[in-house]
Amino acid sequence: MDGERAHVARVRAAPYILAMSTRVKRRRTSAAGAPGPDSSAAGKAPIALVLIDDNRLLREGLAAMIHTQPGFKVLAAFADVDEALTKVREAKPDVVLIDFGLADHDSLGLTATVHAEVPAARVIVMGLMPVQEDVADYVRAGASGFIMKDATFEGFFETIRAVAAGAEVLPPALTTTLFSQIVLNAGPATTAKVLESVRLTPREGEVISLLGEGLSNKEMARRMGIAVHTIKSHVHNVLEKLALHSRLEVAAFTHSRSRRETRPSL
Repeated sequence: MDGERAHVARVRAAPYILAMSTRVKRRRTSAAGAPGPDSSAAGKAPIALVLIDDNRLLREGLAAMIHTQPGFKVLAAFADVDEALTKVREAKPDVVLIDFGLADHDSLGLTATVHAEVPAARVIVMGLMPVQEDVADYVRAGASGFIMKDATFEGFFETIRAVAAGAEVLPPALTTTLFSQIVLNAGPATTAKVLESVRLTPREGEVISLLGEGLSNKEMARRMGIAVHTIKSHVHNVLEKLALHSRLEVAAFTHSRSRRETRPSL
C-alpha cells in the first residue's frame, strides 16, 4: 500500500518536471546566440551525474531537463538499482541523484552503499518529506543534499552545483528538524563537555559561526577575506577538534550552542 501511494505521488509530480523542461526549452529558443547544452562555463568539465528513479516518466523527464543545461552531463539514468550501482562504481560520477520513494528498494541503504563504496560520489536525495527522523538517517548514511518535490528550477540546479563543489545542502524546511534530531541524540551535557575540552582559535570560532549560517567554503573565504584552501584547513581542524563528521553536524552543534546561550534564566 505504501508503495502504491509513493507511486501515485511521483506520478502527480510529473507535470512539475514537464513544466520545468518546457520552461528550459523556451529559454533556449528565446535567447539568440545562447550556448548549446553541451557547453561548460570557463572550460570546466561538466558535473557528471547518475540518476536513480524507478518512475520512468520522472526519470526521463529529469534526464531531459538536466541535458538542456550547460555544465551538466547525465552519464546514465536507471530504474534498476544493481545496474545503477555498477555504473556508479565504474564511472565514479560527481553526483548521484536518488529518489526517496523507490518502490522496490531501500533508498536509505542505497545511499549508504554509494557513500561507502564510492565516497567521492556525492549523494542527493530527491523527494524527501521534511520528517525529522528521515533527514537525520539520510545524513548519517552519507547524503550531502536534498531536493524537495516543490523545488524551483533554479534551486534544483543550485543544489547540484553546491553539492558537487563540496557543500552540504538542506532546504530551509529541513534545517530545524535536522538540528533537533542531532541535538536530541547528543544532549546538552555532551555538547558542553566538548566545548570545555577543546581550544579553538579565533579563526576556527569564526568558521564555526559561518558554518552555522550554512555558508559554503567560497562564501566563507569572501566573508573572511582569506583563501578557500585556508578555509578548508580550518573546517578540517574544527571537525577534528569537535569530533564531528560533517559540516552539517558543525552547523547543528553551533545552533544548539547558541540556543542554550540565549535561553533566559529561570
